Order: sequence, then structure tokens, then C-alpha cells
Amino acid sequence: MNPVRRLLVSLLAGGLLCLAFPTFDVWVAAPVALALWAWAWAGAGARRGFLLGVAGGLVFFVPTLSWSGIYVGALPWLALATLQALFVGLAGALYGWLSRARSVRPLAFALVWVVAEGLRARAPYGGFPWLKVAFGQADSPFGRLVALGGAPFVGFVIALAGALLALVAQRALATLAARRGSDVTNVARPRMPSRRLALPAAAALVLGIVGVAVPLPTDGPTAEFLGVQGNVARPGLDFNAERRQVLDNHVAATLKAQEDVDAGRAPAPDLVVWPENASDIDPLRNADAKSLILETVDALKRPLIVGGLLEEPAGFVSNVALLFEPGKGNTDRYVKRHPVPFAEYIPNRAFWRMFSTEVDLVTRDFVQGPAPGVFRVTTASGQQIRAGLAICFEVAYDDIMRDAVQGGANVLVVQTNNATFGYTAESPQQLAISRLRAMEFGRSVVHVSTVGQSALITPDGTAHQVTSLFTQAVVRGALPLRDATTLATRLGEAPEWVAAAALLTMLALGVRGGRPAVPETTKEEDDDDAA
Repeated sequence: MNPVRRLLVSLLAGGLLCLAFPTFDVWVAAPVALALWAWAWAGAGARRGFLLGVAGGLVFFVPTLSWSGIYVGALPWLALATLQALFVGLAGALYGWLSRARSVRPLAFALVWVVAEGLRARAPYGGFPWLKVAFGQADSPFGRLVALGGAPFVGFVIALAGALLALVAQRALATLAARRGSDVTNVARPRMPSRRLALPAAAALVLGIVGVAVPLPTDGPTAEFLGVQGNVARPGLDFNAERRQVLDNHVAATLKAQEDVDAGRAPAPDLVVWPENASDIDPLRNADAKSLILETVDALKRPLIVGGLLEEPAGFVSNVALLFEPGKGNTDRYVKRHPVPFAEYIPNRAFWRMFSTEVDLVTRDFVQGPAPGVFRVTTASGQQIRAGLAICFEVAYDDIMRDAVQGGANVLVVQTNNATFGYTAESPQQLAISRLRAMEFGRSVVHVSTVGQSALITPDGTAHQVTSLFTQAVVRGALPLRDATTLATRLGEAPEWVAAAALLTMLALGVRGGRPAVPETTKEEDDDDAA
């Protein structure tokens, strides 16, 4: 494939991959996009593969992350998209070097993809795993595989299936080129090497449908949950300029929902959840805010989880989930473990200030929480709710969600605030991640946002009562509490480490073997390039 054609195919793949994520939700676009990348990068070499990967990555990340610049401008948005595209460039470089004999190598491509996504999820500053290819697959057979090996395993299978399709295409085009050549030279036509096409095609098909056989049980004792989406005065960075109004909104929506309980129109909740930033007035230090929350808890007669900000420790701020119980007040807290760099804290502030004084708009850094959070609440029927906590972007981090489940959570609670991203795809993208987490860990998820989308999610990944953006609403209903652990929970990070070890071995063997000559079996592919 000539360089221009490689570039066009790589750009097409990046654009196509956008369609696999909300709000397009065309999940089949993911394996097709990765097939195009596996084909375009094959034999490109490290340097050209890197450039092809970055170009395709930009076409993917720039539009899908456009919400990150909706109110803060183009610079942070494009900087984030470029950083993420560099990891796709790394994948292109590694695979371009490993496939330098010009043939598509499905296993090599799948390993490279998993390792590149793993690195992107960890670096720099803790990484940004948003838009892992698995996070667009909650409605696909591929997505069900998350219960076996987590998001990395889903990414591996999709990449492997895509690369197998690329191998089929490469071999088919090579065969057609050979046929055209034989016509010109009046040589007898070679027979279609059907097995060389049928085997990888069949393997790709099997990978595409095998997930249907993975069970996603939803059994178990149930508890009643109420999630409150109080809404804010306005979208944007100043969503909480009137902080008391945001708190009042959540109090009013909760008390209105309780009226239905008192009138017998709805069952009493066992646990009520408010979203992130529901009380940005410190509810432990501000008497008015604390009084409002305690009065609400007394009216509910049930525990309430409040998302708030605490003016502590000295010189810092804590983004927290607080558990309030009737007659007891605040009984437990979870501090966000992964504050967002450049939004909730400024890493290496002195260094980045040399490039922009805007870093000082974050006047106080958010502190990092010390441990996973699991709130324990006993229901009226005697069941114990063990709610594993995640705040906002933490839902995208494999380890944070897994730690909560391994810490005993039998239901997951995701509190988020999407007000700063307006009417964009950010909220649907986040809800899609929560759906996949439900499938991965076999846990129900109470996903509650200040402005939407909020939903109750059963362990099979089905989202119920999905709310609209920037409306006041509640989600309520019974969700199963499950203690059984999935294989993905038990394996933890092992699939990623196995992939990394296999890729390192492959790279070492490639270095040891030196740069191979183009084998005779690729002569047909050379003819295709010439054509």
C-alpha cells in the first residue's frame, strides 16, 4: 500500500471509530475501524507507523473529546486530544515495526492495542482511560466478554477480530492482483486459496459472536434505591455560582419524591443518593447546609449519600461522598482517590506556570483520597447494602472500580457532575462506562448526575429510567445486591500484564532476528501495492 493510501485509510479508521461511541452507538464500527488500522499500519515501519497512528488518533479523539473544551476553549481540548493520539501513534509505531515484512499480524496488533490502551490509562499523571474501545460495547456481543477479563480483554478481542478481517482483505486483494497478472502473461490462473481466506474470516466471526454465550446473571436479593438529579441554575463553569440553590434543588426534589412514598404511590427507598457537587457548601462546617441535609434525612427516615466539597485539609479541598443516617448524622466518608489533573489539581505547578498563568485559576488543589470507599447500610428487611463509591471520572479507572468490589461492595454508586460539559456527548459516554462496569463486576450501578444522564443499571448492563440533560428528575426502583465475583474481578490486572509480557517477548524476538527480508509469500502483496 503506498503512503498516501495508508494515510487515507488511517484517517478513515479514526473517523469510523467515532461512530462506536455515544451518541452514535454503532458498536460494529469498532472492529471495522481497527481492521483498517491493522491494514494501513502493516509494514509501515516504526516511524511511518507512528505518524499514521497520530493522524488517525487525532481524527478520532478531536471530535469525541470536544466536550472537554466546550467552556474552557480549544487549547485544553486539543492538547488532551493530541496527548491521547500520541498513544495511538505508539501503537502504530510498534505494530509498524513488528509487521515490517508487510503482512498483517493479528496477534501482534491485538497485543499492541491492549498495551497502548493500558499505558494511556496510566500516564501521564495517572492517565486518562476515557474512550477505551471497550467502553462503546455495552450493547454488543464483544461487551459481554468484559465479565471474563475486563475492558482490556474486550479491547484485545475486538483488535484481534479486526486484524483478522484485515488479513482476509489483504490476502483477497493479493489474490486478485495475482489473477490479473496471470491474465496478462497468459499463465494459467492460480486457484483461489479459499482456506487462507476462510480460516481468518471464520475466526473473526467466532470472536464477534462468542460473547453471546457469556452469562450476565441479575439474580439476588433486592434493595430499593432513589437517585436524585436536582439540576443546576445554568450549564457551564459557573454552574455552582449559586451553591445554595444547587443544594436547595436536591433537597426539594428529594422531599417531593418522599411525598409519593408517604402517599403510598412509591416504595420507601433503602438508600438515597445525591450526585457529586450536590452540596459544594461544606456540609460539615456550614450550619445551614448541615441542617438542611439532616432535616432531609429525618424526613426520609433512611440513609442519604451526599456528594460535596470539604474545606480540608488546611490549604486543600476534598471531593467527597458523605453518608448521613437518621439520628446519627454523618457516619462515613469517601474522598475521591483520583482528582483530575489540571482541573481539580495542578501537577508540577511551577513548571506549567512557565507556559500559562491559567494554572493559577485552580487556587487550591483537591487532595487525593487514601482508600476505596464502601458504605454499609442495613435495609428495613435486614439486607445489608454495601455501596462501592466512585466519583465522576473515577468510573473509567479499572483499578478504582475493582478495588470497591474486592472491598466487599454488592452494589456500585457512581456520583457525577456533568454541568460543566453542557449538552454534549460526555454524559452519555460516562453512562456507557457505568453500564460496562455493571457487566464487568456483576453489580448493579446507581449512576446519579447533577444534571443527567442518571440511571439505575442492572448487572446485565441495562440502563433503566435514563434521564434527560438539565432537568430535575429522580430514578427509583429495586436493584439486585450480588456477592458473586466475576472472573474479571478475580483476574484483576493479569490480562494486561500477560499482554505486556507477550508483546515484550515478540519485540525481543524481532530485535534478535534483525530486519527480515520480504519473504516470497508476500510477493502477491507487492503486486497489489504496484497495482
